[in-house]
Amino acid sequence: MSQTILISGASSGFGAMTAQALADDGHTVYAGMRDVAGHNAHAAADAAQYAEENSVDLRTVELDVSDQASVDTAVRTVTEEGDGVDVVVHNAGHMVLGPTEAFTPEQLEEIYDTNVISTQRINRAVLPQMRERHDGLLLWVGSSSTYGGTPPYLSPYFASKAAEDHVAKSYAVELSRFGIDSAMVIPGSFTSGTNHFAHAMSPDDKETAQVYDELYPGLMDDVAERLAELAPPDADPTEVARTIVRVVDTPKGRRPFRVTVDPAHDGSEEASDVADHVREDFYERIRLSDLLTPRP
Repeated sequence: MSQTILISGASSGFGAMTAQALADDGHTVYAGMRDVAGHNAHAAADAAQYAEENSVDLRTVELDVSDQASVDTAVRTVTEEGDGVDVVVHNAGHMVLGPTEAFTPEQLEEIYDTNVISTQRINRAVLPQMRERHDGLLLWVGSSSTYGGTPPYLSPYFASKAAEDHVAKSYAVELSRFGIDSAMVIPGSFTSGTNHFAHAMSPDDKETAQVYDELYPGLMDDVAERLAELAPPDADPTEVARTIVRVVDTPKGRRPFRVTVDPAHDGSEEASDVADHVREDFYERIRLSDLLTPRP
């Protein structure tokens, strides 16, 4: 069944791949990106060209996840052009690379805003209509760093994605009685095929960063290179997009809560299986296990 899907951060990387894959699957897809007429004009043109060449319904919509007015306008646009938003894919995210101390508090605020707070802006804009219909899906694109290996110099990103994970878990149970489903897709460290590391934020405090570089020379470059060594040569980031398609197409109530796509096998899947089992067991002990599955 075709659904109307809004994806944040869909100008490149997992977002753009997912937009194309979901459109190929027959859905009406809105690729959300900021500055459609400027910085991301090329990405918007690519999406339009893909839609035309493949005869799919892939559209772009102006969506600056750091601006509530932009988010509200995007959701209103999608809603007015169709019958409402059926699925939200929380994909927008920003990578960092550098010693933790060298990032200013303002930079941490920016990372948390993009990777965590932006989801709250989108949810508050779209959930009223989902609650009214007693239907919908929030699909969160997380990170294997929440439960897997965490190399140095990526702390602000790791911390923000772990926060997003906990927000997603709370939303899942709080929305279940409204018939709204939740799912998480957890990519590992794909160091090629995306722009995550190429566009990573670096510390503003260059003086402090230099102090660290004296004892950890070349470590910033080494982190990306050594993560790349863990991944098999055939690691394909489009598998993340295909996984999202499978989750979207699974009927409500039967969707897996978490699916990990980690070619580097950093331990995330094993650890998150334990954490999710503890969560399920706890809800049984407090006699709220019905909240773990959305009402039909």
